[in-house]
Amino acid sequence: MLDTAFIKEYPDIVRMALQNKNREVDLDRILALTDERKTYATQIGEINRKRNEAASSRDAEVGKALKEELRTAEETFQAVEKELGQLLYKLPNVPSADTPIGLDETGNKVIREWGQKPNFSFTPKAHWDIGKELGIIESEKATAVSGARFTYLMGDLALMQFALLQFSLGVLTSEEEVKKICAEASLSVNIKPFIPVVPPVIMRRGVMDRMARLDPIDDRYYFEKDDMVFVGSAEHTLGPLHMDEAINEADLPIRYVGYSTAFRREAGSYGKDTRGILRQHQFDKVEIESFTKPEDCIAEQDFFVAIQEHLLRLLGLPYQVMLICTGDMGFPDQRQIDINTWMPGQDTYRETHSADYVGGFQARRLNTRVKRISGESEPVHMNDATVFAMGRTLVAILENYQQEDGSVVVPEVLRKWVGKEQIVKRGS
Repeated sequence: MLDTAFIKEYPDIVRMALQNKNREVDLDRILALTDERKTYATQIGEINRKRNEAASSRDAEVGKALKEELRTAEETFQAVEKELGQLLYKLPNVPSADTPIGLDETGNKVIREWGQKPNFSFTPKAHWDIGKELGIIESEKATAVSGARFTYLMGDLALMQFALLQFSLGVLTSEEEVKKICAEASLSVNIKPFIPVVPPVIMRRGVMDRMARLDPIDDRYYFEKDDMVFVGSAEHTLGPLHMDEAINEADLPIRYVGYSTAFRREAGSYGKDTRGILRQHQFDKVEIESFTKPEDCIAEQDFFVAIQEHLLRLLGLPYQVMLICTGDMGFPDQRQIDINTWMPGQDTYRETHSADYVGGFQARRLNTRVKRISGESEPVHMNDATVFAMGRTLVAILENYQQEDGSVVVPEVLRKWVGKEQIVKRGS
């Protein structure tokens, strides 16, 4: 949620954000309601002052009249506050100055690339063919059991998923590894490691709304009877860990790494990526979330992207880093950076990672504040990012490490957990 003081001081910037993010909200009504709220708050204060005077002079008649006047003013104030709050919840975050302006994904900007695309002596296969031939992806039975876009990961591919989890946790929970990443990226940020978390995968609808991740609700699995939703990412329940709290400045940054199953209806994607495990209704992710002082948060996002790149380089997967444009970025995002990883079986880069800097936008809705040493408080700033979207990372490994004989080489950094150097057909 945007600060009303910011909206009043910079209405043209907010209007431009609405236009560039393809959103329609009555900003003039917000400005008018902000003034009305101030007027009624002043009026209520004046009535209370007069009531105190009447009480001191023991003027019961005046006191009674003022009590009724106060009731009417407070009801009007609450109505104004409610309408204003509803409109403020519809305002998107203001994009950063370096965010490209664009209508959709065609406006995204590649800012760097890494890695050599593999040069095969054969026609590379898509992961769904590799997985079927090796007996490590079972989609037909999953469809019979659960419906379309559900999959069984079998055998060595299941081991590889948990290898990715162990690999990422080993890096993120180590101060030495975090220090190494910062040095590689020439970043001057706090080297405090991440606290591992297994978060809930179902949450109250109202809390998801406070996270500004509820809409579009058609993409969520929503249980109306319980007023609950399944998470679409671990950060949905990591972000509210400190809602309605004031965090001491000295305790920041606070960093979490969460692993959870996620659920999305994939509404509006009918017929898109229906084969394989790229776009599923149920999938697993490793996500990171942090709470920092406002002055440190842009550097924190750069640090998150550095983590993503570090892990992809260790896996040997070619990728490109993209600055996401206004029309393609998330509703609460102030600055969004995605990473697309090369998928040779599909002959294209596909999105595998996202890093979202949301500033104080979510924290203001969650009432998560930093208590300064001076005694003042303000919203903390928040970042979230993908470490591994498991399915998509497994796709990239299968397609980049496939061999002509149908086997798949296991990336070196994962071998101690998978327990082998190559995945071959079961029973071979």
